[in-house]
Amino acid sequence: MRGVHRHLANTLRALKSHHTRALAQTASPEPADRAHLDVLHAHLAALHRLLDQLADTTRPPLPGVSRHLSVAHTRLWQAIAEIHSAFHLLPAASTTSTECRPERLPEGPPILTICQRHLATGHSVRRKTTPSDLNTPLHGHTAPSSH
Repeated sequence: MRGVHRHLANTLRALKSHHTRALAQTASPEPADRAHLDVLHAHLAALHRLLDQLADTTRPPLPGVSRHLSVAHTRLWQAIAEIHSAFHLLPAASTTSTECRPERLPEGPPILTICQRHLATGHSVRRKTTPSDLNTPLHGHTAPSSH
């Protein structure tokens, strides 16, 4: 498992380095485009799978820790869903339709890959998360009172 931690640390350093270089290239960074959101979605989906595995292996010996990892897993899914929605709000390069249509093949990469990845991640979430979990306020925060 030690090698996994080192690999994750190297990945995070590379991501930080890329982000720093991308922001330093221009005085005013370019707005997000579909390619950037596709890469961000892929990164978050990979992190989601890692959290899923960590929560599963931590659950028997440390149930309290596992619960926090499960909450992080749910919150990360919410972020992934928002990135997917934002992706489809950006204009497509070659088509007028930007909707995710699982019943037919979309225009190809990156729409094909982001939608397939999103559907696979969503399947994992539906197996382990209830709708009420997805709508629960962030840990330690409560919904505004109606008083």
